[in-house]
Amino acid sequence: MIIVIARIEVDPVDLDRLRPALDAMMRATWEESGCLSYSVAIENEAGGVISVVERWADEAAMQEHVGSAHLAAFKRAMEGVTKFADVRAFDVIGERSFGL
Repeated sequence: MIIVIARIEVDPVDLDRLRPALDAMMRATWEESGCLSYSVAIENEAGGVISVVERWADEAAMQEHVGSAHLAAFKRAMEGVTKFADVRAFDVIGERSFGL
């Protein structure tokens, strides 16, 4: 399993314009083969902080996502408004229920 965690910072005035792109990205990604979960959240409205958390069945599924038309559209929507982006992928060898 691959887990991707992203923190993106934009100018807060751009958040309303970006919401449709964020929603479209999330909904299209849910339909991808190998997507176990995909969440987008505006973590901090005042600071313009967006968080993305993804779980992929394997590297091939994640790479298919990387080449998808909806990710390309999302990147175009983010051009010129992204102030900072930290995107990290983690290879997971085990998973267990947390019991909540």
